Amino acid sequence: MQLNNSVSDSFERRVVAVALLCGLAMTACNRQSHAPPPPAPEVATVIVAPQKLLLTTELPGRTAPHLIAEIRPQVNGLVLKRLFTEGTDVKAGQILYQIDPAPFQAELDRAEANLPSLRSKVNRYRQALADKAVSQQDFDDAEAALKQAEAELETARINLNYTRVVSPIDGRIGKSSVTDGAIVTAYQPTALAVIQQLDPIYVDVPQSTADLLRLERRLHDGRLNREGADLNNVQLLLEDGAKYPIEGALQFRDVSVDQTTGSVILRMVFSNPQDVLLPGMFVRAVVKEGVNEQAILIPQQAVSRDTKGNPLTLIVNAAGKVEQRQLSLDRAIGDQWLVSSGLAPGDRVIAEGMQIVRPGMPVKEVPFDGSATPARTPPAH
Repeated sequence: MQLNNSVSDSFERRVVAVALLCGLAMTACNRQSHAPPPPAPEVATVIVAPQKLLLTTELPGRTAPHLIAEIRPQVNGLVLKRLFTEGTDVKAGQILYQIDPAPFQAELDRAEANLPSLRSKVNRYRQALADKAVSQQDFDDAEAALKQAEAELETARINLNYTRVVSPIDGRIGKSSVTDGAIVTAYQPTALAVIQQLDPIYVDVPQSTADLLRLERRLHDGRLNREGADLNNVQLLLEDGAKYPIEGALQFRDVSVDQTTGSVILRMVFSNPQDVLLPGMFVRAVVKEGVNEQAILIPQQAVSRDTKGNPLTLIVNAAGKVEQRQLSLDRAIGDQWLVSSGLAPGDRVIAEGMQIVRPGMPVKEVPFDGSATPARTPPAH
């Protein structure tokens, strides 16, 4: 009997303990069910507002002389004297080389000496022809010989003038390929010197046909407006990144495509009074594409990428909850993205706090100022 009483007491104590534990658990559950919900995460948003934006593109290119003349002799002979200083400016008509004129002067003198007798013969034959003392054929032969002698005289005079090799243009002359005493030949393949006109100067830049087609499509769709004369103005960036102080002008776009590069050449012209730009220099031209009247710009930090690389952003919808949008981006402009599609005016884009929210979550908004970071509340789990 004592053993049975002992077992009964132990069982009762266990029942009481379990009852107490259940009561405590129910109390804790009741308290937890009445706990206040966690505060909504705070995010900074940007309100989408279309704006007028001038779109430009940077294209690499090289400078080219406005005019270029390769100096070659037009007669054979011996160079007596080089009459210019290499690397200096020369004027059109300035004598650059003097070729020995002696043989050409002798040829001119011989041609001049034959003319008086031939003229006299033609005059005698003309009178004799009137008197029928000579035949028409004899007169024609004498007149033809006179004309040939006059042509030889003119040729000799031209060749004598060619012994003075002159500059055809104003410009800067480079190094000479010959020295005094060199033998040169008419129209030889090697130029004696090269003259380049540097002011103004050209800048040639290639533009891919893909970019050209995209630009024309945006113009056709009305997304870009090219009205305004200043759109032909071009800014130039030098090799060291410095900005060239004088704006140039877009002169023309080539009509043929380079089959090896798939691009067309844009030619600009720049004033170059200080000779800062030299032929063959690498530069970058900032070309104006046109004006986007309804451009949408958002901070770059507001854009993320999915696993396929597609651009995404988060917005706060009318219900105050997070919503995900897929975007189409045009280009980066400074620290912002130009959005082609995916957003509409008035959308509230999350620029700060994207990492702590997810679609469907209610959030608290504060304005985004680009410098302040909002107080972030951890998301509820």
